[in-house]
Amino acid sequence: MDEKPAKGEAVGRVIGTEDSTPLEFWAAVGPNQFLQLDDVVALERTLPGGDSVEIYGVVTQVRARHEGARFDSDVFLISEGVLPAERVEAARILTTRYEPEVFVPPLPGSEVRKARGVERERALFFEGMTSRVPAGLSRSDEPFYINLEFLDGTRGAHVNISGVSGVATKTTYAMFLVNAVFQSGVFGVEGQHNKALVFNVKSEDLMYLDQPNVKLKPEQASRYRSLGLEPAAFPSVEFWAPPRPGDRNAAPWTERRHPGVGSFFWTIHEFCRDDLLQFLFADVSDERQQYPMVVHAVMAQLRKARKLDDGAVVIEGKTIHVFDELVRFIADRLEDEETKDFWGGRAIGQGTLNAFIRRLYGAVPHLKNLIRSDVPNPAAHAIARQKQVTVVDIHNLNQRAQRFVVGVVLYRMFQTKEEAGTRLPLEFIVLDEMNKYAPREGSSPIKEILLDVAERGRSLGMILLGAEQTASEVERRIVANAAIRVVGRLDSAEAGRDEYGFLPVVQRQRATIMKPGTMIVSQPELPVPMVVEFPFPSWATRADEAPPPTVRGGTDSDPFEGMAPED
Repeated sequence: MDEKPAKGEAVGRVIGTEDSTPLEFWAAVGPNQFLQLDDVVALERTLPGGDSVEIYGVVTQVRARHEGARFDSDVFLISEGVLPAERVEAARILTTRYEPEVFVPPLPGSEVRKARGVERERALFFEGMTSRVPAGLSRSDEPFYINLEFLDGTRGAHVNISGVSGVATKTTYAMFLVNAVFQSGVFGVEGQHNKALVFNVKSEDLMYLDQPNVKLKPEQASRYRSLGLEPAAFPSVEFWAPPRPGDRNAAPWTERRHPGVGSFFWTIHEFCRDDLLQFLFADVSDERQQYPMVVHAVMAQLRKARKLDDGAVVIEGKTIHVFDELVRFIADRLEDEETKDFWGGRAIGQGTLNAFIRRLYGAVPHLKNLIRSDVPNPAAHAIARQKQVTVVDIHNLNQRAQRFVVGVVLYRMFQTKEEAGTRLPLEFIVLDEMNKYAPREGSSPIKEILLDVAERGRSLGMILLGAEQTASEVERRIVANAAIRVVGRLDSAEAGRDEYGFLPVVQRQRATIMKPGTMIVSQPELPVPMVVEFPFPSWATRADEAPPPTVRGGTDSDPFEGMAPED
């Protein structure tokens, strides 16, 4: 041991009426003392020969009882002083660390103390972390960290966050982690090149990351500083939204956030060249269907299209500018007896071709604004990713269009990282509703990409921060590859699933009653998941948390932004 840590306050002693094992033991709480769930404790045992073993643990259960009572009704007699009894509290403690690693049980009567300072750092393995990222605060407002090596791909990667929608604050916690990574300086000078891609899937919650939160109270701001962070908005953010339906200029489709938002779409040439047709069928999970055979046959023909300057294409002599025209062109080739085998693939039944055509036509109303070459300067509508954080808003889109956007953006990012052949700079991907994009059953192009990210992204520097309401409905390999597991408020039925087997029974029960802002965090080095709280967001999470436009300044401020329309 390099240094002898200062000892914390004694709070009790190991009891002898319950078995003590190297993995868990009970401690009686002394008079005028208390232990609560998640407290970190320390004690020592002297071995024969004089060597000392330091034992650290976390309180996972606390009980109080009357000693001397036999019946439930004795409580009334004891309260009246008729029946003698002692009121005693005891805490169940799961061990986290032995130093040195001599795994012997604590002896009854051993003094138990709250771990503070260096002792707490050792109990939670913080002192051995070369680089650590603030991940929240304990119930006593002490910092909690996760090991960067299990986040950046050095020894592990990815974060999976589960919890009830609207209560578990999953996306907010994911953004807190991203903010902590960027602010903490754990990557040094190279860290300024790391980027985050965030999909906004609900309302406009993430469209104000660049605005400070006017509702942040001073006591919450101080909690950021206790973590070594500044309570501030994200300094470098760009926002992208789909084009507004029917708008010939492809203006961004937003409700309240207007200035500083660009619109995105893909040209007809990009659709043909990059095999984006497959993502129109990203929700087809029945492996018995023969859609993939038709999709690949059609994509092979679309690759032959010749590009025009405006992003349109010429294919088999026909010029195509808009998605409707392309769909009709493909359908004509598949319905023509002379060309259907060439375009759809041989030995494909007519029923499969008809089903493919129906689904293709069904995509037109939802995708025609996203696949087009009828707007000047299409390069201005490509998601540029010039800033550190890129928010892609898809909440206004139909689910099929959402899958298309997520699939295409991740597909291109994965290709870019593979071509670069280097892990740095890192790309953090924040994606909610993972059960929609990578469901447990079936297969789809998006699911395959997310599996690639989960299994190979570590070596490519792609870090997935995935969130979902129910981990039991997400592809197992994606969840299993997440080195950091986080749980917010859970439904009681979901809490009993095998996917949460890493949680002790008491923590599963607690997960059903946790308040927003409280999470259970599990990381590889620490054998006991820890309950942490994270501060109220220092960035605006909706329009009424952002400063008034006149305060924000800038030439593109809208004086009426944020005002609700009159009824």
